Amino acid sequence: MKLILTNEVSGLGSAGDVVEVKDGYGRNFLLPRGLATPWSKGGQKQVEDLQKGRAARELKSLDEAKGVKGQLEAQPLRISAHAASGGRLFGAVTQSDVAVAASERGITIDKRRVEFPSPIKAVGEHSATVALHPEVKATVQLQVVAG
Repeated sequence: MKLILTNEVSGLGSAGDVVEVKDGYGRNFLLPRGLATPWSKGGQKQVEDLQKGRAARELKSLDEAKGVKGQLEAQPLRISAHAASGGRLFGAVTQSDVAVAASERGITIDKRRVEFPSPIKAVGEHSATVALHPEVKATVQLQVVAG
């Protein structure tokens, strides 16, 4: 099934990309969630226009992304979470928690671009990767504290 992505899908592509996926994945996951639209010749022309505009914006955003990467990697983000006496969290640290901690420092990031190597379910030092730009990824240190 040939689809045009309307949002970034991890491991598949970003908005405006034309992708070929299995019928069930497209029909049962991407289309109902509004992450993609069916491919057509008219849609292909719109995709080309979107990609031209995105290329112009990415040149400007590349410098901004490098600046934000420096800010994120300079100091660890402090995340307060409910924890038991042994340091085990009730639940886990989410991408939203990282985005909120960054916004408290005045840095705006998209929670959908935060990835963890493994779920964070304990108090302590952890790391996360934030895709700020297709060419720029920041590795952020997280300090998870009981709160």
